[in-house]
Parts: sequence; structure tokens; C-alpha cells
Amino acid sequence: MSRFDEPLAKALDPKTAKLLETVLDLTTVGDLLRHYPRRYAERGELTSIDALEVDEHATVVGEVSRVMRKPMRNRGGTWLEVEVVDGSRNKIYLSFFGRASHVAESRLKQGRRGMFAGKVGSYGRSDRPRWQLAHPDFELFEETEGSAEDFAATPVPIYPAGKDVTPWAIRRAVGVVLDTLGPLDDPLPAPLRARHRLPDLADALVAIHRPKDFSDVSRAQRRLKFDEAFVLQSVLVRRRMAAAEWPAKPRPRSEGGLLARFDAALPFQLTEGQREVGEEIAGDLARSHPMHRLLQGEVGAGKTVVALRAMLQVVDAGGQAALLAPTEVLAQQHHRSITGMLGDLAQGGMFGGTGVTLLTGSMGAPTRRAAMLEAASGGAGIVVGTHALLQDKVQFADLGLVVVDEQHRFGVEQRDALREKAGDGRPHVLVMTATPIPRTVAMTVFGDLEVSTLSQLPAGRAPISTHVVPAADKPHYLERTWERVREEVGLGRQVYVVCPRIGDLEGDEGDLEAPGPDASGAAGDERRPPLSVTEVAAVLTEGPLAGLRVEILHGKLPPEEKDAVMRSFAKGEVDVLVATTVIEVGVDVPNSSVMVIMDADRFGVSQLHQLRGRVGRGGLPGLCLLVTEFPAGTPARGRLDAVAATLDGFELSRVDLEQRREGDVLGVAQSGRRSSLKLLQLLRDEEVIVTAREEAELLLADDPDLLAHPALNAEIDKLLGDERAEFLEKT
Repeated sequence: MSRFDEPLAKALDPKTAKLLETVLDLTTVGDLLRHYPRRYAERGELTSIDALEVDEHATVVGEVSRVMRKPMRNRGGTWLEVEVVDGSRNKIYLSFFGRASHVAESRLKQGRRGMFAGKVGSYGRSDRPRWQLAHPDFELFEETEGSAEDFAATPVPIYPAGKDVTPWAIRRAVGVVLDTLGPLDDPLPAPLRARHRLPDLADALVAIHRPKDFSDVSRAQRRLKFDEAFVLQSVLVRRRMAAAEWPAKPRPRSEGGLLARFDAALPFQLTEGQREVGEEIAGDLARSHPMHRLLQGEVGAGKTVVALRAMLQVVDAGGQAALLAPTEVLAQQHHRSITGMLGDLAQGGMFGGTGVTLLTGSMGAPTRRAAMLEAASGGAGIVVGTHALLQDKVQFADLGLVVVDEQHRFGVEQRDALREKAGDGRPHVLVMTATPIPRTVAMTVFGDLEVSTLSQLPAGRAPISTHVVPAADKPHYLERTWERVREEVGLGRQVYVVCPRIGDLEGDEGDLEAPGPDASGAAGDERRPPLSVTEVAAVLTEGPLAGLRVEILHGKLPPEEKDAVMRSFAKGEVDVLVATTVIEVGVDVPNSSVMVIMDADRFGVSQLHQLRGRVGRGGLPGLCLLVTEFPAGTPARGRLDAVAATLDGFELSRVDLEQRREGDVLGVAQSGRRSSLKLLQLLRDEEVIVTAREEAELLLADDPDLLAHPALNAEIDKLLGDERAEFLEKT
């Protein structure tokens, strides 16, 4: 057994080991050593207090400036208040009662410096709060034999901690392990370390946990970031190499087939980007190994047309195509739009075309059986569906192409489950996303895919103007919003109103995938529940939008009702559609010109960008209004201002990633595992990621099975876990 795999219960005293496991989910020596310091405090340059928040568990580095024994109110006895200042002369007050006050008084003398940890409280005026830690744990900095200058300059690691586990308790536990660490198997080959001047693993771990100065920290972080990037890229390169070994039936383009007839009937010109990407995909489909391509593009860039042309090429070659969508509303929309674009060509053999079948989980049994029969018999050349397509009972006659829409809604396992339905060989796979992805993220999250980008919008797409509506500060702005809606409807146009929640339902699809980092409210106040479709629709129909045709749409409606509402909206029979995020992607109603997003601060940046892409699609100028109660200057308002300032999805994707945790880059965050990234930042560490990718490709080209690199193989297995390792073998 590697030392990294040794249980903490063997390395530490049982109480400490149990606490680390319970509070921080650290169970092995490796877990503890990779629990890196969150930051480092300098003893001589103390940490600021002004960034504290009420109720957080914080660690403050400071100097005792006053110690005051005070009488207890309404009863006898005294308590101890200790004033602590940081390097900026910000103050925090420590409170001790009972016996603890006498212990603290004996140790906390004016001028002593140390670390103080506890739950933050405040009292006094709301605009000038006095910060307080009640009964905090503390550790004083002791004098050393070295010079005062050396002592002051030595970085003090501050670890991510939790209730009942202080940063210095973690530091002591790490120290116990480091003292008996010994040599470690290094996952990075020695020649690679030499090329990039990286320390070995044991030295890096000592330097990050026991740095003598900040150059030690920098050197260690550089090495350990490279570890994370290199192991990840090795996984992805290996996955791509394994996929390239699988056979796939070539589906070359044929002359005079469905695709040629479809192109000839198109009422518009393909953009240059659509043509170029189409040629890339056509070439991939003609090869004898599976295509694995990511198609990304701005909202409205025409990805669906590109995907449909690929599907028709496969049907021309005798195969079938399956389109996997994340929601029933989107699957129904794709089914409508594909049959609409194909026209007579969607009538199966009657017109020499191909059948287009819809398969979703909530279909009635007879309809579902009929759709499954169409897929299994080959009667349907194109099958559109939701997760229902992944079920074992769904079979295909000759599945040649899998198209996955909005990849960020699916894990890797879901994306690849359809591959098992192709019989011999593997189907070609085209993954689509309208959430633009920065280069390093694409290299990491989708590193097993080739990437194509559509950046050019089709002719006729009108610009979308976006404005923030500060409903709390300026309520008349919200009144003007509804006046503006009535004006647009008066011009014969249609409007979306989007809400975060359906109604009084737990766990509905309106409970957002990623609330903003400021979602807990300003100044630590509890926020009201998010606005819901049902309550907003009721208020609007009885108030500012009385007399207009208002309908609601959300994921809990029966499928027939959802489809009927969308058809009515598409026909212009509904003026205002109050909906959840089910209309986020794929919904295309050219007559819609305005979108009002309620509680916009509860949505992620990329999600807001996706949502506003539903308007301005028919040549009409688009307007998106982001309604929020957050005042200017708050992080939540800053996100909304960023969305209002640009239509560049790539720029917004960087903002989005910077403001939310990067999650599990292997696409299985649904599993509940901790993120595999500890130090590596996908946006800021581009050079590390690119270099690691190049090195992984070189290494695996010479040793695909890593027979000469068992330590690297072990790290990959740890990262993936048994289930993920088994999954990689299948893909």
C-alpha cells in the first residue's frame, strides 16, 4: 500500500482522525496532504478583518491591543473582552466567559500575536458593526531562536477548516504526517520534472505545508498544479486514444440524397462558419473510427441546422441518428423544428424522406411503444428524445450518429450511454452547447473531443439590448417594465417572463442549477423565497397585464399541455408566456421581442445569456430586462451588470467561471464527489494546462498503458475511482 493510501486512523490519534473524517471528509494520508492551505498569513504583516461576514467560521491573524475584564449585566461575576487589531488597524473583539475567561486572560497579553478562530458575530450600528468572536479557539505565535525578521517573514498556513476543527489543528495533524512521510512514488517522470524544473512530490508537499518563505509556496504550488493538470490530461488523452481504436461504420456523403434535397430547399444561405463546420463533420463521418466532436456557438448561431445536415448524411448512408435533449420541452421543440425544416422530407418513405420520431419519458404507453418500434425497426431515421433514449429497452436498427444538445446538462456517462446501442462498433458523436467555453476549459472538460466553433450569427438576427431593473431601489422602473411589455404586445409582438421557481413545489426544475455567489442576500439577511411562475402569473393577470393573453409553462405540466402551450405561443395565440428555464434553449419563436427575468440574480451568468437568446430571433430588435432587488455595488448586481454590458458569450463564460466553483472537470459532478481540482484554475493556469496536455500526449504515445509509470496509473485510478475506471474502459 502506498503511504498516500494509509488510513488517517493509523497515522494520527483516533479522535483527530475521526474529526477530520467527519468534518472535512479526509480519510487517508493523501487526503490530508492534499488539503492545501487556503492562504498564508505573514506574522509581521497581519491579515485584514474588514472582509468578515456574519455567521461564517473565520480565522483572524492579529495582535492583542487591549484586555478588559467587565462585570456581567443582571448577575454577578465578570467576563473578558479582548480587543485584537490587524495590520490595517481594523478591530475585532473576543469574548470569554466563566473558567475560559481566566485561561484566556493568563495567555492573552497586550502585544501578543496569534490566530483566532470562531463564528463571526456583530453588534452595534449596522453601518459600523463591531465584529465579535465568542469563545474563539486561538494559537499564539511563539518566539523562535531565529531572528525577529525571519520569524516575522515566515508564512503561516491557514487551512480550510470547519466547526470543531481549527486551522492549527489541521496544521498539527499535517506536521505529524510530514515527520514520518519518507520517500513517495512520484507520478511525474524524472525527465519531465527536469525539463520543467519541478521539485519531486515529497519536497513539494513539505514546501507547501511548511514553507520557509513565499518562494517555497510558489515553487510548491507550481509543481502541484502541474500534477493536477497532468493527471487530468492523461485521462483525457487516454480516453481519446481509446475511442480512436474503436471501429465505426463510415457514413460518407452521397450525391442526390436527402441532404442534397434539403440543401436545395433551404430558404436561406448557410453562413460561412456553418459551411466550414459542416465540412469538418462530413469528413469525420466518412471515417472508419467514431467522430467525437464538440460544436459550440453563440445563442442563435445555427447549430441545429448543422446537426440536422449531419443527421441527414448518416440517414443517406443507411443509418439512424438520435438527438438527446435535456428536457421534454426542448425535445418537443427540436422535433417540431426538425420536421418543419424537413417539410415533405419528414414523411418517411412516402416522399423518399425519413421518419422523425419523438420519444420522451412521460408519453402514454401506446405512443411510447409505437415510437420504440419505429426506432428498433429502422422506420425512423431520426429519433429525438430525452433521457428516455438511454433506457435499456430502447433499441435502434442501425444507430450511426448521436447528437447531444446542451452537453452541460449531461454527465459523461449519460453522453456515452447511447454508444452502447449501436451494436458492432460505435456511433459517431456530436455534442452541442450554446454556452461558449474558454480554450483551457474546453481542453479540460471536453479534452476527449475535437472542438468546432460557430461564431457568426445568421443574417436577420437583430441585436438584443439588456438592462438591469433595480426593483427595490426604483420601483417605478418595474412599473415601466410592464408598460413596455404592453407596448410590445400592442405592436403585435410576444413576451417571455421567466421566474426561478414553479410554485409551492419542492425540487422543481426552477430550483436553479447554480445560484449566484451572492444568493444568500445582502448583509447576511435571509432572502424571501424565489418568485414563482404561478404567483407572478396571477399578479400580472390581475394587475399590470390585465386583459392580455397570459399562459404559464413549466416542467411539471403534463406533456400534452406543455406542447399545446408552446404551439399556441408559436402561433401567436399567447401574448405573454410566464415560464421557468424550460425555455432556456432551443425554443424559437421569431415574433418574441422582450424577455423579463424576475429575480435575475438567482440565475448564473451563462444561463442569463442563454435565456435572452430566445428573443430577437425574427429580425425584431430584442429587449431583455433583468429584475433584481440587489443594490448597486453588490456581487450579485455586478454579475447582472456584466451580462447587460456585453453580448459576447465567451467573455461572459469567463465571468461565470470566475464566480463559481469549477466543479468536477470530468463531468460527473452529479456523483457528489469532491472536485478533483485543488489548486489548478482553468482560466488562470492556461500555460500549465497546455504544457501538461503536450507532455501527456508524448508520454502516452510511447506507453499507452503506462506500464512504465505505475505511480501515474495509480493517481489516475484514484482520480477516477473504481466506477469511473470501469466506465473509461467501456468508452
